Amino acid sequence: MVVRVDLNISLDGFATTTDQTPENPFGEDWSRLVGPYTATRTFQDRVLHEPAGGTTGVDDKYAAEYFDGIGAEIMGAGMFGLHNFPDDPSWQGWWGDETPFRYPVFILTHTTRAPIDVPDGTRFEFLAASPEEALERAVDAAGGEDVRIGGGPTVVKAFLEAGLVDRIHVGITPILGRGINLWDGLRGLEDGYQASAEAADDGVTHLTFRR
Repeated sequence: MVVRVDLNISLDGFATTTDQTPENPFGEDWSRLVGPYTATRTFQDRVLHEPAGGTTGVDDKYAAEYFDGIGAEIMGAGMFGLHNFPDDPSWQGWWGDETPFRYPVFILTHTTRAPIDVPDGTRFEFLAASPEEALERAVDAAGGEDVRIGGGPTVVKAFLEAGLVDRIHVGITPILGRGINLWDGLRGLEDGYQASAEAADDGVTHLTFRR
């Protein structure tokens, strides 16, 4: 069992954008940042439930690995959508009745609520917990499979700062970004990891750190 991170970041290390509006909660920059990933066959099938389309190649290889062998996931309230819909008790995430997860997902939030069970087998649980406490819960739920720290970057940074992540994969999209920089405050993080890189034809560099 390993603890994994998979994120898309900009050339200068940003994992978020700042051009969101109520009408466009993701923003135009977000589509540029994650465009190579969302174009893959794996994303089209697993997330959009459109199995007939999508790109193949290096980006799709890493997109498939994103889901492979995961038994539980931890994410922040923002990734689940609670920052956008904080007062909506009926909000159950962005994904509807067919999520891309199909395993337990733990959402770190200061305002807990009752768990949500999705017909596809996903269970969302809401925790007010430290990274160590949340990881202990997720490891128990994963049944020997891997645990992914899904994001956003503030949550990922907390787990990196605590030394809890075994494998870090970032897809570096060749755009300049703004917002939250993944690497701020993490100088020397590479110590204790072995790095490898693989380039896709569209200019995305897939950089992986393994203990």
